[in-house]
Amino acid sequence: MIKGVTGKILWVDLSAGTCVEERVPEEVYEHYLAGIGLAAYYLYKRIPVGADPLGSENVLAFVPGLLTGTGSMMTGRWMVAGKSPLTQTWGDANCGGTFAPAIKQCGYDGIFFVGKSEKPVYLSVSAVGIELKDASELWGKDTRETEALIQAAAEKRKPQVVCIGPAGEKLSLIAGVSNDQGRMAARSGLGAVMGSKKLKAIALNGTQRIEAADREQMKALTQGFMKHAKFKPNLPSGKFMRFLGKMMAFLPLAMRQDGMLYKIMLQKWGTISMNEFSIVTGDAPIKNWAGSDKDFTGKLSASINPDAIRELELKRYHCYSCPIGCGGYCRMSDGGETHKPEYETILALGGLLMNRDLDSLMVMNEKLNRAGMDSISAGGTVAMAIEAFENGKLTLENTGGIELRWGNAAAAEALIDLMIERRGLGDILADGAKAAAEKLNKACEEYAIHAGGQEPAMHDGRADPGFALHYAVEPTPGRHTIGSILYYEMFQMWRKSQKVPKPSPIFYPKKWKYRGDKNNAGIAVANSKMKMIMDGAGLCLFGAFIGVHRLPIFEWLNAATGWNKTPDDYLDMGRNIQTLRQAFNQKHGAPLRHEMSNRLIGKPPLREGANKGWSVPIEELVPLYWQGMGWNPDNGRVAEADVALEGL
Repeated sequence: MIKGVTGKILWVDLSAGTCVEERVPEEVYEHYLAGIGLAAYYLYKRIPVGADPLGSENVLAFVPGLLTGTGSMMTGRWMVAGKSPLTQTWGDANCGGTFAPAIKQCGYDGIFFVGKSEKPVYLSVSAVGIELKDASELWGKDTRETEALIQAAAEKRKPQVVCIGPAGEKLSLIAGVSNDQGRMAARSGLGAVMGSKKLKAIALNGTQRIEAADREQMKALTQGFMKHAKFKPNLPSGKFMRFLGKMMAFLPLAMRQDGMLYKIMLQKWGTISMNEFSIVTGDAPIKNWAGSDKDFTGKLSASINPDAIRELELKRYHCYSCPIGCGGYCRMSDGGETHKPEYETILALGGLLMNRDLDSLMVMNEKLNRAGMDSISAGGTVAMAIEAFENGKLTLENTGGIELRWGNAAAAEALIDLMIERRGLGDILADGAKAAAEKLNKACEEYAIHAGGQEPAMHDGRADPGFALHYAVEPTPGRHTIGSILYYEMFQMWRKSQKVPKPSPIFYPKKWKYRGDKNNAGIAVANSKMKMIMDGAGLCLFGAFIGVHRLPIFEWLNAATGWNKTPDDYLDMGRNIQTLRQAFNQKHGAPLRHEMSNRLIGKPPLREGANKGWSVPIEELVPLYWQGMGWNPDNGRVAEADVALEGL
């Protein structure tokens, strides 16, 4: 058996109350790595056509990466996957924290749940054994309470816990899964799948070590990487980042980015470093994607300047095996504390709603974390409701007396409360913008900004068309963490492979990004393959931004497993995983190209701001992406030979 993996997964049948181990054939790892590839292999095989995402036949997988626990760095991500109740497609969500190594320390490369329990339960795995425990007293508790209570009940070593909050219990289609007191695997509505199965939590307390095939090589590679990770020169103030962004937006040329700058920004501020920079460069959508930096001016956005948030930071924290430590805890005005809001949360509840009230952002962030609800989708749904109200499509009667106006922080917070409680208008909004608009007023649908039913993240394809292309073709629609032109520049895959597009010059015309040609489609193809390798290995996206010539993911994989594969071999494995996720959608009759709101592609283009006049050549790019992946360029379908699993 190869090293770096346990070679086993655990199947939990919640209907029967049984737990059974299964050996994983070595050929599966050779073809799909571990992590999301392992989940794709089993979910494609085991979820029958027509399965209700909230029914007993759906399978919910929790998987760490192949590199987790092997001595590599920035490889502590875990993923949850299943058929999404939000989009009816392949669904997965990715999270950091400390849960990924806990799965492997229990002796498993994944834990898979099927069936439904009649009463609330949680899974406990420890040296004592494997047990489904009664969670009736935990049902109704928020995520922080649930995690604390389970850990307090442990006699010795505290288990690592993932759980759902009230949003998942109430089957909100934008519910996520929490660990480490509020870190969220938020996308795809998979918290609702846990809720439907009456699975409140998973508590893991194992001690098994993961061995690498070549420990000395692993150590040497890690030491080499740490030289780059520790490089930390001083940066100017947060105000300077806004100035830098305005300068870049003004220039007619784009500049190829090196991810080391972003790594340094993460070390100083975390993901909030991009708040104002992204607004002025057009990366951050404003006013439900209809506005621009001309609406959310510097006077308004100053409240979310990274320095202003940093002043509230109480302490920093690191995810497992991460030397950067972009996370933190912030104090709130009521004396409590909350996870430092991420960039996505700040912009989804800030610029998207024209909200400049930092205190309200902290409060809503904490409420959503405790409820276990996706802040990106929540912000996008509230934005839809505000625009509908502003245009007379919703009334005070609809909102229960809440006057939904741009910038009204109190109204946004009140609506978030209703969504969490599934009360009044919130009962409808708790299932996301698209589903809510369909139930409300048909005229509201133009304000429901989504890709394939999921609210897109705070990265605008009109600034970087790579985002829009992935929103449309990624098997999990609306996903921002797969690829963009910017991501490709930072990954620097061309340093390891001759089969990916060549890099652009250091400075190049901005209009090049908007060409609907094979080069730009090829960049997206390379990004998809690379991201699947990352999700198979458990690598953090921010780590990959440092560049594959500095972060030795391919060499780590060889040292961990004992393989002698080339970077191109691994890119082929990335294609295998992406193809199987696409085949999952094909099998289940889901769209292979996702419906997208016109605003996401600049149809019509904005009339002012950083993205003025730009639109995305989506019709040209989609078939070229499919062709580059080796799928049918006319419809995105996967050939049967590409998913022949019988021999694995």
